[in-house]
Parts: sequence; C-alpha cells; structure tokens
Amino acid sequence: MSILAYGVAAWLLLVGLWGIVNSRNLVHQVICVSVVQASTYVLLVAVGYRSGAVAPVFSGVRVGTIAVDPVVQALCLTDVVVGTTVTALLLALVVQWHKRTGSLDPDQVDDLDEQG
Repeated sequence: MSILAYGVAAWLLLVGLWGIVNSRNLVHQVICVSVVQASTYVLLVAVGYRSGAVAPVFSGVRVGTIAVDPVVQALCLTDVVVGTTVTALLLALVVQWHKRTGSLDPDQVDDLDEQG
C-alpha cells in the first residue's frame, strides 16, 4: 500500500483532534473521538496490507503463496469493537450529563462539584 494510507490516517487523526479541541458541544466531541479512532483502523489496514497477497484462507492455496497478515485484521476488528464500546459509554455519560445540567457545553463540566 502506498504512503497515501498513512497520510489518510494522519489526516483523520489531526481532524479528530482539532474537532475535540475546538468543539463546544459534548456530542460533537464524542464524534470527534470516533474519528480519531477511525484513524487507527486505517493505520492497521495499511500496516497489514501486502501487495499481490491473497486473503489468509489457506484451503486450496499452494504452499509459498503470499498472504496478508491475519493478526492485523483481527486487531482491526478488535479495534472496531473497542471503539464502538467507548463511543457508547461516552454517549451514555453525555446523556447523563445533559439530564443533570440541561447543557452540552463542556465548559460547565468544572461546575459539577458546585451542583452536588
């Protein structure tokens, strides 16, 4: 795979971080965290790719045939599951925060101690 995949991963990371830093809405920040997580998917796929390789299913394939790395594919699938879980947890926390304060402004997070 070309350097383009690494560039896309870096771009997704930077766009997500920029959104996290500049957002004034907790839901938008959670979405930006998901974008940052997506950059890891692209990076893992880029690392595990081999030009001209076949899928890692070895039934009926000649010995010595080049295959892509199945470990990286498993890591990418695990990353998707972890990312989904983190996003769900963050959104649940945002919903509870909105119920408690009536706002989605992250600047009001510091006021949590004063509200009891």
